[in-house]
Amino acid sequence: MQEAKARQIYLVLRDRIVSGAMGFGARLPNENDLALAHGVSRVTVRRALSELQSEHLIERRRSAGTRVVYRAQSARVSADISGVLANLADMGRSTKVQLLSFGYVPANGPAAEALGAGDHELLQRSVRVRSVDGLPFSYLLAHVPERIGVTFTGKELADRPLLDLLERSGVKVERATQRISACLAAPDVARALGVKTGSPLIELVRTVFDRNGRGVEHLHALYRPDRYSFEFDLVRSGGVRKRSWSASPLALRKPARKTKPSTNVAFT
Repeated sequence: MQEAKARQIYLVLRDRIVSGAMGFGARLPNENDLALAHGVSRVTVRRALSELQSEHLIERRRSAGTRVVYRAQSARVSADISGVLANLADMGRSTKVQLLSFGYVPANGPAAEALGAGDHELLQRSVRVRSVDGLPFSYLLAHVPERIGVTFTGKELADRPLLDLLERSGVKVERATQRISACLAAPDVARALGVKTGSPLIELVRTVFDRNGRGVEHLHALYRPDRYSFEFDLVRSGGVRKRSWSASPLALRKPARKTKPSTNVAFT
């Protein structure tokens, strides 16, 4: 029970630190105050603080107390969720990619179902990690039908955005379906993103279709929430008695925000 409570306190404090709510140099309350605020013992608080210290997020000194030593090295990557396919290539060029695996596998599972691939078909499977300013923020597992995948190599995928390569192959991208949720980091993903196994991640699953309604890409993307976020603009719509919020149609034409390293939805 104490370990579970210590973990909760650790997660709360860690989120405030990495989000910038408690910036570099900020002092944390003392152990007594933290214990009182969370309704736990000082031993439990001490365990949570030790975990934060082991990650070099805080510094603890007997005479000076506890202060934040975490300093964000780059702005969080932000994406506009409204224009799903807008500016994907531009964002891909603004980041660095590491290709972890590349090859062909039999069509089965969720990716094959989403793409409408038959049992006899093959899918190109790739795993990439994207970074900005040397910091990894996304783990991208992509599947592409073999007929499209054979038009580019692994080296090209490591150097160019996947959307560029799809369009080069002659694909006319028309639309996409997308789901955003949350999940916990598996060991291989945790290593690639530099987080602990079981850490919370943003999960995005997207299927891209061409003008004929055929699936041309299935993406399962995982993002560090401390380095990536989604944004979209809302407008009021509907009648007086049934007014609601909906995504702004102008968002589809929103220009890139030059003050941030990315602009639109989860690029590939």
